[in-house]
Amino acid sequence: MKSKSMELHKKLSPKEVNCGVITLSDSKYNDSSNDTSGNYISSKLKEKYNVISKEIIPDEKDILLETIEKMIENKVDVIFTSGGTGIESRDITIETIESILEKKLEGFGEIFRLKSYEELGAGALLSRATAGIYKSSIIISMPGSPNAVKTGLKIVIDELNHLVNHVKR
Repeated sequence: MKSKSMELHKKLSPKEVNCGVITLSDSKYNDSSNDTSGNYISSKLKEKYNVISKEIIPDEKDILLETIEKMIENKVDVIFTSGGTGIESRDITIETIESILEKKLEGFGEIFRLKSYEELGAGALLSRATAGIYKSSIIISMPGSPNAVKTGLKIVIDELNHLVNHVKR
């Protein structure tokens, strides 16, 4: 069942959305030729939106925060992060992102884990993902595997204009 108000909001949403992509990976930082997930995110986003920044950084909290700030200064509306979401000691993305969020979009992580569970079974417990608002930009953080970014993008790619519309009000 479609919501009339949601359809109206979508019609009033901005046509142009500026996106940024951050891949967190110690190994890919030294060899960016193998950034399969970051490249996939960028290519899918470019089909509908503007990708104005793409970065590969190591799993370092301060570098992640600096990269986010630079993207926001450059008018990025939606920042996608890929990688660093696991439970190993070097995985810092979720804790770093959630520490700065002004509002969380709980539904993204919940739907992501449900979809992951449907595909992977109980291994989805390792699928940490989050999304929220920071300085009027949306940050969406997903695991770094190609299947994970495909799952995450399916959830949000058609709603970015709508999300940006609400955040910019």
